[in-house]
Amino acid sequence: MFNKVALVCFAFVAVALGQQIGTLTTETHPSITVQQCSAGGSCTTQQRSVVLDSNWRWLHSTSGSTNCYTGNTWDATLCPNNTAYYSGTYGITASGNALTLKFVTQSQQKNIGSRVYLMQDQDNYQMFSLLNQEFTFDVDVSQLPCGLNGAVYFVSMDQDGGKAKYSTNEAGARYGTGYCDSQCPHDIKFINGQANVEGWTPHPTTPTPAQARTAHAATKMDIWEANSISSAYTPHVCTSTGQTRCSGNDCGDGDNRYGGICDKDGCDFNSFRQGVKDFYGPGMTVNTNSKFTLVTQFITADGTANGALSEIRRFYVQNGQVIPNSFSTFTGLTSYNSVSDSYCNAQKTLFGDTNSFEDRGALKSGMALVLSLWDDHAVNMLWLDSNYPTDADASQPGIARGTCSTSSGQPTDVESQNANSQVTYSNIRFGPLNSTFTGGAATGKPDFR
Repeated sequence: MFNKVALVCFAFVAVALGQQIGTLTTETHPSITVQQCSAGGSCTTQQRSVVLDSNWRWLHSTSGSTNCYTGNTWDATLCPNNTAYYSGTYGITASGNALTLKFVTQSQQKNIGSRVYLMQDQDNYQMFSLLNQEFTFDVDVSQLPCGLNGAVYFVSMDQDGGKAKYSTNEAGARYGTGYCDSQCPHDIKFINGQANVEGWTPHPTTPTPAQARTAHAATKMDIWEANSISSAYTPHVCTSTGQTRCSGNDCGDGDNRYGGICDKDGCDFNSFRQGVKDFYGPGMTVNTNSKFTLVTQFITADGTANGALSEIRRFYVQNGQVIPNSFSTFTGLTSYNSVSDSYCNAQKTLFGDTNSFEDRGALKSGMALVLSLWDDHAVNMLWLDSNYPTDADASQPGIARGTCSTSSGQPTDVESQNANSQVTYSNIRFGPLNSTFTGGAATGKPDFR
């Protein structure tokens, strides 16, 4: 996802590999407003900000500006420091209720993509409890071609970025520490306040992110993974509680993908993958040539915030019209246009996918909001917008996920040919069901069954 180092707040000492705070540049979080709504649709504006993930930040010595991490390799003799220049270095700008992430930003170094978190205050991430609630935002993906992913999701991170738990983490949420997700990423430079140097193996010939022995796992709710061609929403659950350091089999690496503590595949709903090829895209029912509103509802079995999650519903609002999510066209799935246990079981069976979802756990309370833009060094984003696996019969259910070519999405191509791509997220709202949006008559089959 990321092949450049951005400003970081860490110290790398011979034995205690800890995170420290940089002083070369003042850390100033871009401000953004969000709205918390109440039943009946009354919303209160809150002043918030975003913070850049620590993995993007510049690692340099505590005594000066000498790099501690160059390309994808550690310099084990130095100690790091941090802070971030959001617009000029990382292409991150905020205005009013809108946040824009640019794909490639060229300053003294080239930066690729970014990942930020919504802050409650200067030292804490804003935490969300999703059950019996809805989460809504506007998005403009018109400038995201094949191979890019503008993603909005929740993860079970520590609210303070792990600062209170780990004495070696002096930086905390203020500097974007503590990232973890259900893919058990091995390219996190610091885990629990310590440099993740053990087994750190850079690719010998490319800037592909390096991989360490240790990873950082946590439950993840992908509200939105999308470009202008395809989109998906996907819950991923883990057996662990909160962020968890993992290694070996627990990470679900390689051939043990389904033996780890997290469900890496998740249970996705991608309209194109469900056989509806004219629902989402340029000029389609949800027209990605212009901005639209995305609504996600978390329905519980007993209709309370303490009940068990039973369904995750999705619909859109564009040009004043509420647009229900599309229904699958495949036999055995035609009654589904939302994510539930019964949908996931039926989908996994039809598509021939391993079902590692249902037995892993549930969405956790207190999840941090992540907004990002990235390209894919592993499989070129083909899992989102093309035929995948590429050697499978695209006419079989579940293989075709979008209209992009199987040769598309290669990072060297998109980073050079689509450097000016960007995504804008705006008008973030959250609150009780049916409180965050308005619109005229819904088009298509109703979502609320």
